[in-house]
Amino acid sequence: MSTKHFSLTNKTRGTVPRVPFLAIKNAVLGEAYDLSLALLTAAEATRVTQETKQKDTASNVLSFPLSKTSGEILLCPATARKECAEFSMTPREFLTYLFIHGLLHLRGLDHGATMEREERRVVKQFAPRA
Repeated sequence: MSTKHFSLTNKTRGTVPRVPFLAIKNAVLGEAYDLSLALLTAAEATRVTQETKQKDTASNVLSFPLSKTSGEILLCPATARKECAEFSMTPREFLTYLFIHGLLHLRGLDHGATMEREERRVVKQFAPRA
């Protein structure tokens, strides 16, 4: 999936989850923000996490700002599937939440009360329907 300011690459063998990625991106970062989203396998997510965070694990989401108007998000659906029950969410709900979390990091927010409020607001707006 690719539009003028959004591209999605699926490196997993699974199907792309039914998440309104483009609409969520536009709501959080605006239509002019250039975003690349990649869905990675657990092995690929582990490799990137090792390279960027020096941790031997597959991160569920990683955000990389490239400029004030562009960035990249890497999501690992396999890790999200393993972790979703801890957050009382379905895999799709959790993947949506992780995408929103990554977008807010690209917007410049750090972990804390402000980020959590924004996450709740955006999740409520785009809550996946089963």
